[in-house]
Amino acid sequence: MKQALTSMTALRPIPLSVLDLSFVSSGSSGPQALRNTIELARLTDRLGYTRFWVAEHHNLPSVASGAPDIMIGQIAAATERMRVGAGGVMLPNHAPLMVAERFKVLEGLFPGRIDLGLGRAPGTDQLASIALRRRQDADPGEDFLDRLKELMAFDTGDWPADHPFRKIQVMPVDVKLPPIWMLGSSGYGGRLAAQIGVGFAFAHHFATHDAMDAMLAYRDGFQPSDRLAKPHAILALAVICAESDEEAERLASSADLAHLKRARGDYGPIPSPEEAAAYPYTEADRVYIRRNRDKLIVGSPARVAEALERMVEETQADELMITSHIHDFAAKQRSYELLAEMQGAAVSA
Repeated sequence: MKQALTSMTALRPIPLSVLDLSFVSSGSSGPQALRNTIELARLTDRLGYTRFWVAEHHNLPSVASGAPDIMIGQIAAATERMRVGAGGVMLPNHAPLMVAERFKVLEGLFPGRIDLGLGRAPGTDQLASIALRRRQDADPGEDFLDRLKELMAFDTGDWPADHPFRKIQVMPVDVKLPPIWMLGSSGYGGRLAAQIGVGFAFAHHFATHDAMDAMLAYRDGFQPSDRLAKPHAILALAVICAESDEEAERLASSADLAHLKRARGDYGPIPSPEEAAAYPYTEADRVYIRRNRDKLIVGSPARVAEALERMVEETQADELMITSHIHDFAAKQRSYELLAEMQGAAVSA
Protein backbone atom coordinates (compact mmCIF):
# COMPACT_ATOMS: atom_id res chain seq x y z
CA MET A 1 0.00 0.00 0.00
CA LYS A 2 1.30 3.48 -0.77
CA GLN A 3 2.58 5.69 2.03
CA ALA A 4 0.66 8.74 3.25
CA LEU A 5 1.33 11.97 1.38
CA THR A 6 3.90 14.22 3.07
CA SER A 7 2.11 17.46 2.16
CA MET A 8 -1.64 17.82 1.94
CA THR A 9 -4.46 20.21 2.58
CA ALA A 10 -6.09 18.90 5.74
CA LEU A 11 -9.79 18.34 6.26
CA ARG A 12 -11.23 19.50 9.58
CA PRO A 13 -11.85 16.67 12.05
CA ILE A 14 -15.17 15.17 11.03
CA PRO A 15 -16.24 11.51 10.91
CA LEU A 16 -15.89 9.93 7.49
CA SER A 17 -18.06 7.01 6.39
CA VAL A 18 -18.69 4.94 3.27
CA LEU A 19 -21.72 4.24 1.09
CA ASP A 20 -21.01 1.41 -1.34
CA LEU A 21 -23.48 0.08 -3.90
CA SER A 22 -21.47 -2.93 -5.14
CA PHE A 23 -21.23 -1.39 -8.58
CA VAL A 24 -20.38 -3.79 -11.39
CA SER A 25 -17.59 -2.56 -13.66
CA SER A 26 -17.36 -3.38 -17.35
CA GLY A 27 -15.20 -6.44 -17.89
CA SER A 28 -15.92 -7.70 -14.37
CA SER A 29 -18.83 -9.56 -12.76
CA GLY A 30 -21.50 -9.30 -10.08
CA PRO A 31 -19.80 -11.77 -7.71
CA GLN A 32 -16.56 -9.80 -8.01
CA ALA A 33 -18.41 -6.58 -7.20
CA LEU A 34 -19.77 -8.18 -4.02
CA ARG A 35 -16.32 -9.38 -3.01
CA ASN A 36 -14.90 -5.92 -3.71
CA THR A 37 -17.47 -4.38 -1.36
CA ILE A 38 -16.31 -6.65 1.47
CA GLU A 39 -12.65 -5.94 0.69
CA LEU A 40 -13.34 -2.19 0.66
CA ALA A 41 -15.01 -2.55 4.04
CA ARG A 42 -11.94 -4.27 5.45
CA LEU A 43 -9.73 -1.47 4.16
CA THR A 44 -11.89 1.40 5.42
CA ASP A 45 -12.27 -0.31 8.79
CA ARG A 46 -8.47 -0.24 9.13
CA LEU A 47 -8.36 3.36 7.92
CA GLY A 48 -10.62 4.58 10.70
CA TYR A 49 -13.89 5.22 8.87
CA THR A 50 -16.90 5.51 11.17
CA ARG A 51 -19.51 3.42 9.34
CA PHE A 52 -20.05 1.47 6.13
CA TRP A 53 -23.50 1.42 4.55
CA VAL A 54 -24.90 -0.56 1.64
CA ALA A 55 -28.04 0.26 -0.34
CA GLU A 56 -31.10 -1.48 -1.71
CA HIS A 57 -31.57 -1.35 -5.48
CA HIS A 58 -33.36 -3.77 -7.79
CA ASN A 59 -33.30 -4.66 -11.48
CA LEU A 60 -30.14 -2.62 -12.15
CA PRO A 61 -27.37 -4.45 -14.05
CA SER A 62 -24.87 -1.97 -12.62
CA VAL A 63 -25.64 -2.89 -8.99
CA ALA A 64 -24.83 -6.40 -7.77
CA SER A 65 -26.73 -6.44 -4.48
CA GLY A 66 -30.43 -5.96 -3.82
CA ALA A 67 -30.18 -7.49 -0.34
CA PRO A 68 -28.54 -5.07 2.11
CA ASP A 69 -29.31 -7.18 5.18
CA ILE A 70 -27.31 -10.10 3.77
CA MET A 71 -24.42 -7.85 2.84
CA ILE A 72 -24.46 -6.19 6.27
CA GLY A 73 -23.95 -9.55 7.97
CA GLN A 74 -21.06 -10.44 5.66
CA ILE A 75 -19.40 -7.03 6.08
CA ALA A 76 -19.80 -6.94 9.85
CA ALA A 77 -18.25 -10.41 10.09
CA ALA A 78 -15.29 -9.29 7.97
CA THR A 79 -14.59 -6.10 9.95
CA GLU A 80 -13.81 -5.33 13.57
CA ARG A 81 -14.62 -1.76 14.57
CA MET A 82 -16.80 0.40 12.35
CA ARG A 83 -20.59 0.41 12.28
CA VAL A 84 -22.28 -1.36 9.36
CA GLY A 85 -25.74 -0.61 8.09
CA ALA A 86 -28.34 -0.05 5.44
CA GLY A 87 -28.45 3.14 3.46
CA GLY A 88 -31.02 1.98 3.25
CA VAL A 89 -33.86 -0.49 3.51
CA MET A 90 -36.68 0.72 1.25
CA LEU A 91 -39.40 0.16 3.83
CA PRO A 92 -42.43 0.09 1.48
CA ASN A 93 -40.87 -2.99 -0.17
CA HIS A 94 -40.92 -5.02 3.05
CA ALA A 95 -43.16 -6.17 5.86
CA PRO A 96 -42.11 -4.24 8.99
CA LEU A 97 -42.06 -7.47 10.99
CA MET A 98 -39.51 -8.96 8.60
CA VAL A 99 -37.31 -5.84 8.82
CA ALA A 100 -37.53 -5.93 12.62
CA GLU A 101 -36.58 -9.61 12.74
CA ARG A 102 -33.62 -9.32 10.39
CA PHE A 103 -32.13 -6.26 12.04
CA LYS A 104 -32.62 -7.57 15.56
CA VAL A 105 -30.73 -10.70 14.49
CA LEU A 106 -27.94 -8.53 13.07
CA GLU A 107 -27.84 -6.43 16.24
CA GLY A 108 -27.75 -9.60 18.32
CA LEU A 109 -24.80 -10.94 16.34
CA PHE A 110 -22.90 -7.62 16.19
CA PRO A 111 -24.06 -5.59 19.19
CA GLY A 112 -23.52 -1.85 18.95
CA ARG A 113 -22.32 -2.00 15.34
CA ILE A 114 -25.50 -2.05 13.21
CA ASP A 115 -27.44 0.88 11.68
CA LEU A 116 -30.93 0.74 10.16
CA GLY A 117 -31.37 3.41 7.51
CA LEU A 118 -34.88 3.67 6.05
CA GLY A 119 -36.02 5.08 2.73
CA ARG A 120 -39.36 5.70 1.03
CA ALA A 121 -38.45 5.08 -2.63
CA PRO A 122 -38.74 1.64 -4.28
CA GLY A 123 -35.09 1.62 -5.35
CA THR A 124 -36.05 0.42 -8.79
CA ASP A 125 -38.25 0.92 -11.87
CA GLN A 126 -42.04 0.74 -11.89
CA LEU A 127 -42.28 -2.86 -13.08
CA ALA A 128 -39.89 -4.20 -10.45
CA SER A 129 -41.71 -2.09 -7.88
CA ILE A 130 -44.94 -3.92 -8.74
CA ALA A 131 -43.16 -7.26 -8.36
CA LEU A 132 -41.80 -6.18 -4.98
CA ARG A 133 -44.86 -4.50 -3.54
CA ARG A 134 -47.90 -5.81 -5.45
CA ARG A 135 -50.14 -3.34 -3.68
CA GLN A 136 -49.94 -0.11 -5.68
CA ASP A 137 -53.16 1.59 -4.61
CA ALA A 138 -51.88 2.99 -1.30
CA ASP A 139 -50.67 6.57 -1.03
CA PRO A 140 -46.84 6.27 -0.91
CA GLY A 141 -46.46 8.80 1.90
CA GLU A 142 -49.14 7.33 4.10
CA ASP A 143 -48.05 3.76 3.40
CA PHE A 144 -44.50 4.62 4.47
CA LEU A 145 -45.65 6.29 7.68
CA ASP A 146 -47.89 3.33 8.56
CA ARG A 147 -45.01 0.91 8.03
CA LEU A 148 -42.63 3.10 10.02
CA LYS A 149 -45.03 3.27 12.98
CA GLU A 150 -45.49 -0.49 12.81
CA LEU A 151 -41.75 -1.13 12.71
CA MET A 152 -41.13 1.11 15.70
CA ALA A 153 -44.00 -0.48 17.64
CA PHE A 154 -42.50 -3.93 17.09
CA ASP A 155 -39.42 -2.56 18.88
CA THR A 156 -41.07 -0.63 21.70
CA GLY A 157 -44.28 -2.62 22.22
CA ASP A 158 -46.21 0.66 22.08
CA TRP A 159 -49.33 -0.69 20.35
CA PRO A 160 -52.93 0.44 20.80
CA ALA A 161 -54.62 -1.68 23.46
CA ASP A 162 -56.77 -3.55 20.94
CA HIS A 163 -54.11 -4.05 18.23
CA PRO A 164 -53.70 -7.75 17.29
CA PHE A 165 -49.95 -7.36 16.70
CA ARG A 166 -49.45 -6.79 20.44
CA LYS A 167 -49.26 -10.58 20.73
CA ILE A 168 -46.31 -10.88 18.33
CA GLN A 169 -42.83 -11.23 19.81
CA VAL A 170 -39.95 -10.30 17.53
CA MET A 171 -36.95 -12.54 18.06
CA PRO A 172 -34.57 -12.26 19.70
CA VAL A 173 -36.80 -10.65 22.34
CA ASP A 174 -33.89 -9.40 24.46
CA VAL A 175 -32.38 -7.28 21.66
CA LYS A 176 -33.48 -3.80 20.67
CA LEU A 177 -33.54 -2.56 17.08
CA PRO A 178 -30.32 -0.80 16.05
CA PRO A 179 -30.37 2.99 15.65
CA ILE A 180 -32.83 4.18 13.00
CA TRP A 181 -31.75 6.71 10.38
CA MET A 182 -34.07 8.47 7.98
CA LEU A 183 -32.76 8.82 4.44
CA GLY A 184 -33.74 11.65 2.15
CA SER A 185 -33.08 13.47 -1.10
CA SER A 186 -35.73 16.13 -0.46
CA GLY A 187 -36.86 18.13 2.55
CA TYR A 188 -39.39 15.50 3.67
CA GLY A 189 -36.95 12.98 5.12
CA GLY A 190 -35.23 15.59 7.24
CA ARG A 191 -38.48 16.96 8.63
CA LEU A 192 -39.69 13.46 9.51
CA ALA A 193 -36.36 12.54 11.10
CA ALA A 194 -36.50 15.71 13.20
CA GLN A 195 -40.09 15.03 14.24
CA ILE A 196 -39.47 11.48 15.49
CA GLY A 197 -35.99 12.19 16.86
CA VAL A 198 -33.68 10.03 14.76
CA GLY A 199 -30.58 10.60 12.64
CA PHE A 200 -30.83 11.97 9.10
CA ALA A 201 -28.74 11.16 6.02
CA PHE A 202 -29.08 13.40 2.95
CA ALA A 203 -28.21 12.00 -0.49
CA HIS A 204 -26.50 14.98 -2.10
CA HIS A 205 -25.01 12.72 -4.79
CA PHE A 206 -28.35 12.42 -6.60
CA ALA A 207 -30.69 14.92 -4.92
CA THR A 208 -32.29 17.83 -6.74
CA HIS A 209 -33.27 19.46 -3.43
CA ASP A 210 -30.82 21.90 -1.82
CA ALA A 211 -28.65 20.10 0.73
CA MET A 212 -28.23 23.12 2.98
CA ASP A 213 -32.01 23.61 3.23
CA ALA A 214 -32.67 19.96 4.11
CA MET A 215 -29.82 19.66 6.62
CA LEU A 216 -30.48 22.92 8.46
CA ALA A 217 -34.24 22.31 8.58
CA TYR A 218 -33.57 18.94 10.19
CA ARG A 219 -31.29 20.49 12.78
CA ASP A 220 -33.64 23.40 13.55
CA GLY A 221 -36.70 21.16 13.92
CA PHE A 222 -35.11 18.29 15.83
CA GLN A 223 -37.06 16.95 18.80
CA PRO A 224 -35.02 14.80 21.22
CA SER A 225 -36.27 11.24 21.70
CA ASP A 226 -35.38 8.05 23.54
CA ARG A 227 -33.52 7.03 20.40
CA LEU A 228 -31.40 10.17 19.94
CA ALA A 229 -30.75 13.08 22.31
CA LYS A 230 -29.42 15.58 19.77
CA PRO A 231 -29.48 15.87 15.97
CA HIS A 232 -26.93 14.01 13.87
CA ALA A 233 -26.89 14.80 10.16
CA ILE A 234 -24.90 12.80 7.62
CA LEU A 235 -24.15 14.32 4.22
CA ALA A 236 -23.63 11.67 1.52
CA LEU A 237 -21.37 12.86 -1.31
CA ALA A 238 -19.93 11.38 -4.50
CA VAL A 239 -16.15 11.85 -4.46
CA ILE A 240 -13.34 10.74 -6.76
CA CYS A 241 -9.88 11.54 -5.41
CA ALA A 242 -6.45 10.75 -6.87
CA GLU A 243 -2.88 11.99 -6.42
CA SER A 244 -3.36 14.62 -9.15
CA ASP A 245 -6.27 16.56 -10.60
CA GLU A 246 -5.50 15.07 -14.00
CA GLU A 247 -5.69 11.48 -12.78
CA ALA A 248 -8.88 12.18 -10.86
CA GLU A 249 -10.47 13.65 -13.98
CA ARG A 250 -9.45 10.58 -15.97
CA LEU A 251 -11.08 8.31 -13.38
CA ALA A 252 -14.17 10.52 -13.25
CA SER A 253 -14.76 10.15 -16.98
CA SER A 254 -16.23 6.71 -16.16
CA ALA A 255 -18.74 8.23 -13.77
CA ASP A 256 -19.57 10.97 -16.29
CA LEU A 257 -20.42 8.44 -18.98
CA ALA A 258 -22.31 6.18 -16.57
CA HIS A 259 -24.53 9.10 -15.46
CA LEU A 260 -25.12 10.09 -19.06
CA LYS A 261 -26.20 6.56 -19.98
CA ARG A 262 -28.47 6.29 -16.94
CA ALA A 263 -30.24 9.45 -18.02
CA ARG A 264 -31.10 7.54 -21.21
CA GLY A 265 -32.27 4.42 -19.40
CA ASP A 266 -29.04 2.43 -19.82
CA TYR A 267 -28.09 1.05 -16.38
CA GLY A 268 -25.25 -1.15 -17.53
CA PRO A 269 -21.93 -1.68 -15.74
CA ILE A 270 -19.65 1.28 -15.06
CA PRO A 271 -17.57 1.91 -18.20
CA SER A 272 -13.79 2.19 -18.08
CA PRO A 273 -11.93 5.48 -18.65
CA GLU A 274 -10.83 4.05 -21.99
CA GLU A 275 -14.46 3.43 -22.98
CA ALA A 276 -15.31 6.94 -21.87
CA ALA A 277 -12.47 8.42 -23.93
CA ALA A 278 -13.70 6.61 -27.05
CA TYR A 279 -17.38 7.57 -26.64
CA PRO A 280 -18.80 9.88 -29.37
CA TYR A 281 -20.14 12.69 -27.14
CA THR A 282 -22.40 15.34 -28.62
CA GLU A 283 -22.32 18.92 -27.41
CA ALA A 284 -25.59 18.25 -25.56
CA ASP A 285 -23.91 15.28 -23.84
CA ARG A 286 -21.06 17.50 -22.67
CA VAL A 287 -23.48 20.11 -21.35
CA TYR A 288 -25.29 17.39 -19.37
CA ILE A 289 -22.01 16.09 -17.94
CA ARG A 290 -20.88 19.56 -16.88
CA ARG A 291 -24.21 20.15 -15.16
CA ASN A 292 -24.06 16.79 -13.41
CA ARG A 293 -20.65 17.66 -11.97
CA ASP A 294 -22.49 19.68 -9.33
CA LYS A 295 -23.15 16.27 -7.75
CA LEU A 296 -19.59 14.97 -8.01
CA ILE A 297 -16.41 16.17 -6.27
CA VAL A 298 -13.32 15.36 -8.33
CA GLY A 299 -9.67 16.16 -7.85
CA SER A 300 -6.42 15.90 -5.95
CA PRO A 301 -6.48 15.85 -2.14
CA ALA A 302 -6.11 19.63 -1.98
CA ARG A 303 -9.02 20.28 -4.32
CA VAL A 304 -11.24 17.66 -2.68
CA ALA A 305 -10.46 18.90 0.84
CA GLU A 306 -11.43 22.43 -0.15
CA ALA A 307 -14.75 21.24 -1.62
CA LEU A 308 -15.56 19.07 1.40
CA GLU A 309 -14.75 21.92 3.80
CA ARG A 310 -17.16 24.15 1.92
CA MET A 311 -19.93 21.54 2.05
CA VAL A 312 -19.46 20.97 5.78
CA GLU A 313 -19.55 24.70 6.48
CA GLU A 314 -22.69 25.26 4.40
CA THR A 315 -24.69 22.28 5.68
CA GLN A 316 -23.30 21.96 9.24
CA ALA A 317 -22.93 18.23 8.60
CA ASP A 318 -21.91 16.11 11.58
CA GLU A 319 -20.50 13.40 9.31
CA LEU A 320 -19.57 12.86 5.66
CA MET A 321 -20.47 9.63 3.88
CA ILE A 322 -18.50 9.05 0.69
CA THR A 323 -19.58 7.05 -2.34
CA SER A 324 -17.24 6.57 -5.31
CA HIS A 325 -18.10 5.51 -8.86
CA ILE A 326 -14.64 4.33 -9.94
CA HIS A 327 -14.15 1.59 -12.52
CA ASP A 328 -10.78 0.29 -11.26
CA PHE A 329 -11.00 -1.20 -7.78
CA ALA A 330 -7.40 -0.36 -6.84
CA ALA A 331 -8.01 3.28 -7.79
CA LYS A 332 -11.20 3.23 -5.72
CA GLN A 333 -9.32 1.93 -2.71
CA ARG A 334 -6.68 4.62 -3.17
CA SER A 335 -9.38 7.31 -3.27
CA TYR A 336 -10.59 6.24 0.18
CA GLU A 337 -7.00 6.10 1.45
CA LEU A 338 -6.38 9.67 0.36
CA LEU A 339 -9.53 10.87 2.11
CA ALA A 340 -8.43 9.13 5.31
CA GLU A 341 -4.97 10.69 5.02
CA MET A 342 -6.57 14.15 4.94
CA GLN A 343 -7.72 13.36 8.47
CA GLY A 344 -4.30 12.12 9.48
CA ALA A 345 -5.56 8.57 9.91
CA ALA A 346 -2.92 5.86 9.99
CA VAL A 347 -2.84 3.67 6.90
CA SER A 348 -2.16 0.01 7.57
CA ALA A 349 0.11 -1.92 5.26
